[in-house]
Amino acid sequence: MPSESTRATSAFEAGFRIDAANARARTTKVLALDRSSAAVIGRLAISPWTGASFLTIPTEAPARDGAFCVSGWLRDLAGQTRDLADEIAGADQVVMVATAGENAEAASIVGEACSVRRIMTTGLILANSLTPDEALSRTLSQLRPWALMLVVASGEEYIEDMLTALRA
Repeated sequence: MPSESTRATSAFEAGFRIDAANARARTTKVLALDRSSAAVIGRLAISPWTGASFLTIPTEAPARDGAFCVSGWLRDLAGQTRDLADEIAGADQVVMVATAGENAEAASIVGEACSVRRIMTTGLILANSLTPDEALSRTLSQLRPWALMLVVASGEEYIEDMLTALRA
């Protein structure tokens, strides 16, 4: 009796395969939550991506009349301001990149906005073997409530591989 793999690759079964790609490309917003991760995504952005756009978040959220304001808070890689709601409105997924030990509190703002719109969120934390456990733990605790998938990456290559796997 032929194995399942043998049957699945037979000429008869090939007639049932769909050879066309998905009808619509996935739209991905990649957000750097700190300066170190902004440098990383700046380098990654020069690679060809299908539907990814890369944004940075300043270290402090702007305030208007003493109150927090999200409008114009994001920046694209050219330094132009972007509105968080507008940027994620058409997104299929948002990938937040943070460096272990850096401030990632902005993940709560991005995560809440994505949650309201039911947009998938992924958190990627850059860390290496020299990263103190306390620093990694602090960053993990800031991202964990807002990322449906959370990955600790050992380097830029891993971030690039994750973005490729997510079809960015």
